[in-house]
Amino acid sequence: MTFLLDILATIDHSREKRNHFANLILAHPEMLPELLNICSKVDDEISCRASWGLEFLCKKNLNVVLPYIDQIITIASRTYKHPGVRPIAKVFEQLIIAYYQKKSITARMFLTRVHREKITEICFDWLITDQKVAPKAYSITTLYLLGTEFDWVHSELKIILENNYSTSSAAYKARSRIVLKKIG
Repeated sequence: MTFLLDILATIDHSREKRNHFANLILAHPEMLPELLNICSKVDDEISCRASWGLEFLCKKNLNVVLPYIDQIITIASRTYKHPGVRPIAKVFEQLIIAYYQKKSITARMFLTRVHREKITEICFDWLITDQKVAPKAYSITTLYLLGTEFDWVHSELKIILENNYSTSSAAYKARSRIVLKKIG
């Protein structure tokens, strides 16, 4: 664990370092449980750096994290610091895109209905609580796709987007317009 903590201490927002970290985990998948353990220490600043690495790992190979979906959902439900929420929200978006748009066989094997329901709940929480725009935007996309399966999601999402539209940022408004147009 000390090795992984030392590596995480060097990670910053640069794509290069996060990419390098993701490649390290892909080369040593036995380190993934340790990475998730660090992500779960939500009160510690290092958990945010670990989440950045997790996000890039998912971008490179989503399948490697699918056996750990229960743990990721548990981490997401406890994560509250923005630098940690943003990458976890992005991981959810990637998972749901793989499931609904890409129709990934592996994602469909691992992502159960209970998982999808929990992701729905967490994304709605992020959408209605005081979060920055990025996790809200990722949650909007995630919820839109989940709403193609769960009928009630689109109607709730539409109400929230319309209610928050006038007081939101340009990025939030842009994502809202796209999704509201799709919902109809």
